[in-house]
Amino acid sequence: MIKEIETRRSVRKYLNKPIEDEKITEIIESARLAPSGNNSQPWSFIIVKSEEMRQKVVKVSHDQKWMLDAPVLIVCVADIRCRITDDRDVHIDENSPEEEVKLIIRDTAIAIEHILLQAKNLGLGTCWVGWFIQNEIRQVLDIPDDKYVVGVIPVGYANEAPNARPRRGLDEIVHYEKW
Repeated sequence: MIKEIETRRSVRKYLNKPIEDEKITEIIESARLAPSGNNSQPWSFIIVKSEEMRQKVVKVSHDQKWMLDAPVLIVCVADIRCRITDDRDVHIDENSPEEEVKLIIRDTAIAIEHILLQAKNLGLGTCWVGWFIQNEIRQVLDIPDDKYVVGVIPVGYANEAPNARPRRGLDEIVHYEKW
């Protein structure tokens, strides 16, 4: 797995080639198997393939046109109701103060990383897109207010091989026993 971790890059150019359904299933299966606090599994995934829906998602993602080159967009959604079970109205957006929001985002982020690595393992390129407004993307995809879109993942066969970006050394990021 270290090879996939070392060589995974954010890809923004894709070949005009469809992705096999089996590969999409394998990618989602890897996310389904991700760990989560209290085994809450707060994630859901919307597979967007049609040109019309991809254009709508791109438009509310600050019109990042490069995303349209990817034949599939995986919209990764966290469900706050797995941690807030009472009847109160919950509206999740960028400014929500609830602790539970942080927990569902953490757990869904783990699942997204599984998606990125499994896609790389299957010979596909991805990019984690997080630049969108919750209310706009939810409206396009009919996502309820008590859900939070953590990321949109364009997936396709890469048409570029970005260079590695600098990473800090272990000696700069690891502490033992204390800071």
